[in-house]
Amino acid sequence: MWRRLTRMVRSFIGFFISAAENPEIILEQNIRDMNDQVPRMNESIAMVKANVTLLEKEEAKYKSDINDLTAKVKAAIQANRDDLAGSFATQLEQVRGAMARNQGQLATARAAFEKAMMVKQAFLREKERKTQEALNAIRDYRRGQWQKKVADAMEQFEVAGISQTHDEMVRRIEEETAVNEARMEMALGNVDQEKFKVEEAAEKIRANELVKQFKVEMGLLTPEPAAPAAEKTIGGKEAQKTS
Repeated sequence: MWRRLTRMVRSFIGFFISAAENPEIILEQNIRDMNDQVPRMNESIAMVKANVTLLEKEEAKYKSDINDLTAKVKAAIQANRDDLAGSFATQLEQVRGAMARNQGQLATARAAFEKAMMVKQAFLREKERKTQEALNAIRDYRRGQWQKKVADAMEQFEVAGISQTHDEMVRRIEEETAVNEARMEMALGNVDQEKFKVEEAAEKIRANELVKQFKVEMGLLTPEPAAPAAEKTIGGKEAQKTS
């Protein structure tokens, strides 16, 4: 009993592990992780750049202080104030030392910034390569899953029973088609074809008369002369006699 329970627990654990290790899900998460690293990298590079900018401003200030102190030392010497000149010279020496240290730090900061930019470019190239590789692998995986479903469906496909019903239905349709064609031939045989032909000819004559009337109204055709009145009278009398 204990073995069966253990085996069941292990099967459940294996199922969840296999579901969690879906290659498509893992690759998509890897792409998201790489994209999330870009903002953090930009923040780090911005801090390095800010340090460079701060050191450059300090260097500019030291240079300004050195020029100012140099001018003061010269002015004190010209004014025969050696005591002031010595004080300014001491300050000048301290500022020069501070600027030297600043320049060393600035060179290090600039090198660090350049290296950080190179690392970023290398990371972006590798990120692009891995992203494209992951997308291609995901497409291949989805295609493989679809092919697996098709293969499973084809393996379960039974041809024998379908072929039997297929032939039976085709034969039934052919029989119904033959019967309908025979009924159509019989129906057409019972129709008075001559009547349709006479009606069609009469319709054509009427259409021609209408066209002639339009041509007369448009002046494209001379109207036919009317029959004499005598003929109409004789015709009328004959008709009366006949009746």
